[in-house]
Parts: sequence; C-alpha cells; structure tokens
Amino acid sequence: MPKEASGKTKRKAAEKAEKSTRPAKGNKKDPNAPKRALSAYMFFSQDWRERIKTENPDAGFGEVGKLLGAKWKEMGDEDKKPYVEQAAKDKERAEEEKAAYDNKQKASTPEEDDDE
Repeated sequence: MPKEASGKTKRKAAEKAEKSTRPAKGNKKDPNAPKRALSAYMFFSQDWRERIKTENPDAGFGEVGKLLGAKWKEMGDEDKKPYVEQAAKDKERAEEEKAAYDNKQKASTPEEDDDE
C-alpha cells in the first residue's frame, strides 16, 4: 500500500529548495590577495601529470591523481629534493607577498575609518 505524501514532507522539501537558492553568506575573497604557496607535491604533480597521462591515456582525472600519489610515495627523499626546494622558494615568495599585502591593507584601513 503506497504511503500518502503529507503536507509536512512537501513543506520540508520546499524549505530545502528555498534554502539552496539563497545566496551564500560570508566574506568574499579579495581578488588582489596573494596566492598561497604550493607544496612540493603540487610542483611534482604539475611536472608529472602529462607524463602520467601519456602513459595511461584512458585514465580519468581521479585515476591520474591516484597514480601521481603512488609515484610520489615511492619516490625517495633524493628524488623529491628539487620539488622541496621549489616549494621552499615559493613559500618565501608567498610570505613576502602576504606581508606586502597586509601592510597595504593596514595602510588603507585608517583612511576608510576617517571618512565615517
């Protein structure tokens, strides 16, 4: 015997649909904010992704990621060294850019407070 749909379930479904159509609240990211530093693994994956794709042309996005992860795990510290060095340089770059960005933000904030 089929169960009759009650008014409550319709109301809950309507509430869920209404909630999903509302714009998300929260702080929007500043498009001028500096990019974060990449990890050694990310530099490795950028370098190896095309090689993995050519070796496994039928592999999908997830499968390529799994193969990259497996390759990264089997690599020794000596093999990872160039990627670790790249990551260290990128981390310095990101910290410098963030410091400059924060100083710029601090300099512009008091001007906004004076206007009010």
